[in-house]
Amino acid sequence: MDQPESPRILVVDDERGVRESFNMMLKDDFSVLFADSGAEAEELFKKHSVDLVLLDIRLPDADGLDLLEAFKERDPLTEVIMVTAVKEIQSAVRAIKLGAYEYVVKPFSVEEVRTVIGRAIEKRNLVRELTYLRTELDRIQGFEEMVGRDPKMLDVYEMIATISQSEATVLIQGESGTGKELAARAIHNRSARRRFPFVVLNCAAIPPTLMESEIFGHVKGAFTGATSTRSGKLEIANRGTAFLDDIDSLDVNMQAKLLRVIQEKELERLGDSKVVRLDVRFLASSNKVVEELVEQERFREDLYYRLNVLPIHLPPLRERKSDIPLLVDHFLGRLSRKTGRPMKKMTDRAVQVLMSYDWPGNVRELQNLVERMVTVTAGQVIDVEDLDPVFQKRAVSEEMSLKEAVAAFERRYIGQILAQCSSNRTKTAEKLGIHRNTLISKIQELGLGRS
Repeated sequence: MDQPESPRILVVDDERGVRESFNMMLKDDFSVLFADSGAEAEELFKKHSVDLVLLDIRLPDADGLDLLEAFKERDPLTEVIMVTAVKEIQSAVRAIKLGAYEYVVKPFSVEEVRTVIGRAIEKRNLVRELTYLRTELDRIQGFEEMVGRDPKMLDVYEMIATISQSEATVLIQGESGTGKELAARAIHNRSARRRFPFVVLNCAAIPPTLMESEIFGHVKGAFTGATSTRSGKLEIANRGTAFLDDIDSLDVNMQAKLLRVIQEKELERLGDSKVVRLDVRFLASSNKVVEELVEQERFREDLYYRLNVLPIHLPPLRERKSDIPLLVDHFLGRLSRKTGRPMKKMTDRAVQVLMSYDWPGNVRELQNLVERMVTVTAGQVIDVEDLDPVFQKRAVSEEMSLKEAVAAFERRYIGQILAQCSSNRTKTAEKLGIHRNTLISKIQELGLGRS
């Protein structure tokens, strides 16, 4: 991975000696811009992405506090340190209220200023990371969530391990529910960018009217309702990975704008002319065959070739049914850890019925079924009669011994009465007309223990 750009600092001071002092202090660790007036400072701030401003409070053509307010309104994430020759308590208080990070008085100690700058840059990075975490916290999943030993999945794992070491774009194709986001996360988690954000942009879930703002961000007043400046998903993903899920949902105009960003590694927020440099790796996914969309002129050919440098195809569940028992156990275990309750089991007979189904919704459909069965099944064992009717019908044609048929009926009937009596065994026994000890034996025999 290319080395990311150093944080950019804008020094605004009308004294040449002060600017030179800051240059000597900062040039080795930061990218530094200089302005000797308010007008020049505003021009540079509009033109460049700035992480921190060292701002003189008294300038020949502007009030530093007014500039501070303008800078914070344009980009709230930019930190500002006020610098002045005179310590005025009133000005210091106003500066802090307007969003200044700190107030430094000339003459200043080099070490003191270095420390303040370091803390300000660290704060900016933490705020950016917090913004990312707030949007992604519920989506984080580890590589271990990819489950399967079928040869088709082993090929996918091998491809992910190889691709992770590259910086090239990746296009992940597969039916809905096959785990495209999991594959994308696995690539990110094994890459050199794993310490930085993995940002998901669900292209199908965002209205077209909000898409440009969501991707690129916007400045205050860019459109009706834009009450503050906001970073887009791509800017939040800086130094990390951006995953464009369901990219085929983008209209052709947005495809063209995205292509330019991927190629140039820079963007402009909506309503702004300032160029923001990006250091982002792009991954994309589609549940449609993108080659066919290109032939139908519904997807730009140049964007397709730009994304499809490293292709991955995820197989549907019907092509790897041998993984269904592993997936069932995985989902049962995860639900047990999530709820803090004992892990339920599914009988071999029930699993065999699941393996006879083609799963049009793929792994996601199986996951939803397992969660539903865990929720509605009274006992610790999930059998065929606990499954949805569509699966029970599939089991009708299977041979069943009299003993199995009786056990299935007893499990279903006793389970229903237990549920009606809120698992009170004395009441359940009375309703069934049997002794309480007999009921306890049946509960143990049939796996109907309280979950």
